[in-house]
Amino acid sequence: MIKIGTDITAVRRIATLRVKYGAKFLKRILKKSERSSALRDESIAGVYAAKEALSKALGTGIGAEFGFKDAKIYKDALGAPHLKIRKKIRKKFHIKSSSLSITHDVNVAIAVVALKLKRQK
Repeated sequence: MIKIGTDITAVRRIATLRVKYGAKFLKRILKKSERSSALRDESIAGVYAAKEALSKALGTGIGAEFGFKDAKIYKDALGAPHLKIRKKIRKKFHIKSSSLSITHDVNVAIAVVALKLKRQK
């Protein structure tokens, strides 16, 4: 089975939260390795949208079942984004593989996540 989630995030919203809460906001939504590479508001909005899209593909939203720190967004050698999902989340939701696409401009970031789930017996 394939599950899909999408999200669109306003870059201005991320910029406002970053100014208002500073490092506290970034620590809440980004893992340490993501904080070192997400320097621009557009990039942070892309990571935020990716995690929201993942939560929607899982059918949970961000909350008790899945949190911002349960996944990490990283780029491969060619710059393509990928998801590293915590093992407990992969097992709980029977995730076999994942795919991620992120795009952004000055105003919005959009992410699409596709999850391939293992067959249930």
